[in-house]
Amino acid sequence: MNKKTVVIGASENVERYSNRAVRMLHKHGHEVVAVGLREGEIEGIPIHLKDFPVNDVDTISLYVGPANQEAWFDYMQALHPKRLILNPGTENEAITQFAQKNNIEVLEACTLVMLSVGTY
Repeated sequence: MNKKTVVIGASENVERYSNRAVRMLHKHGHEVVAVGLREGEIEGIPIHLKDFPVNDVDTISLYVGPANQEAWFDYMQALHPKRLILNPGTENEAITQFAQKNNIEVLEACTLVMLSVGTY
């Protein structure tokens, strides 16, 4: 099942997990929207700046550390996702409370692992 996913914290750097997530989501047939601090592209998928409008979002896969997350709260809320995946290093109480307040399912998990084992 195709789950439209917004990857927040996307980077053109192929060493970054966010870059790998964009590529792997696409490879697994999910519609993926990459959003980051700089425009660019990942294997033909454009990286948009924050506040890029996206409709019908199933999942946000987060790759922004706790110190910088609050700046993304309004954007994440506007996307109305069903779930938020807190990839390793992004977990913290403030983001969990934000998600719960907005009726967003929170998963402390790794998008790459979930895709690899078929639990995405």
